[in-house]
Amino acid sequence: MVKEINETFLKAARGEKTDYVPVWYMRQAGRSQPEYRAIKEKYSLFEITHQPELCAYVTRLPVEQYDVDAAILYKDIMTPLPALGVEVEIKSGVGPVIANPIRTFADVEQLGEINPEADVPYVLDTIKLLTEEQLSVPLIGFAGAPFTLASYMIEGGPSKNYNKTKAFMYSQPDAWFALMDKLGSATITYVKSQIKAGAKAIQIFDSWVGALNVADYRTFIKPIMTRIFSELRSENVPLIMFGVGASHLALEWHDLPLDVVGLDWRLPIEEARRKGITKTVQGNLDPAILLAPWEVIEERAKAILDQGMKQHGFIFNLGHGVFPQVNPETLKKLTTFIHEYSASKLHK
Repeated sequence: MVKEINETFLKAARGEKTDYVPVWYMRQAGRSQPEYRAIKEKYSLFEITHQPELCAYVTRLPVEQYDVDAAILYKDIMTPLPALGVEVEIKSGVGPVIANPIRTFADVEQLGEINPEADVPYVLDTIKLLTEEQLSVPLIGFAGAPFTLASYMIEGGPSKNYNKTKAFMYSQPDAWFALMDKLGSATITYVKSQIKAGAKAIQIFDSWVGALNVADYRTFIKPIMTRIFSELRSENVPLIMFGVGASHLALEWHDLPLDVVGLDWRLPIEEARRKGITKTVQGNLDPAILLAPWEVIEERAKAILDQGMKQHGFIFNLGHGVFPQVNPETLKKLTTFIHEYSASKLHK
């Protein structure tokens, strides 16, 4: 039996009036939860995501514990890459490590295509479990954006300065654009399969694109992002863009055919509005604040809410993901505060 869905998050994403400000937290599933840590003692991230029942449980847990207004699928942005022929391993304490990094145009040409039903059926099965039986809030599906995926594929793993990625982009532009096209097509196919399975919104994570300046973003990245979001528009679900350290690109994202501009903690919401961002914004409490005393958390959250509620179209979130050290009770208390404080203000 399909549960009735609380659509407050979806309404806010579409810029509609809501009774209170909806909230969810990036990396809300896992990390700081004791139940998740117990699971991680037995299973790796890879093993969890390949077991739909277990993955659905991890995804659902923060909704039940914190009363957030959306769930986000528990998985990694690397999930679709093996289908393309990329040998990726998630190493504890390091992150994704690529055994066969991209170096030449020939490497790009050898990349395959993704068939989600055959290549990642466990992802789709997890979505169906959650949306057909378990969740009473919308499920957010997601994908990594081409630049961020490419940065791992070219660097061979995490990087601090993305020198190899930028060098490839500048010195082999034909190979770069071919790579963007391949990753863009894979992203579109992958995301559409998530929506078909039941995802009610999509967030594209371009985690590391802040490493580029505006001119390079417009030249090397914006064309593929325009194509991705343009092709996803017909799916009629809210589309969210997010990256870290990318405040200088917020207006570029606002230009894209999407619904929600995600902000990290570096760009205040009122400043984003002054710059001309009229679409729904999502953010943007510094996750480090969650380790501060409650009085500090409440003060900072209140300031963000006061800025965000000045117009319709605001979703409370963090400026990046939840740290493992955060007490789950803090997130529960913060969610309650956001709901109650915003409801009291919006009903005046």
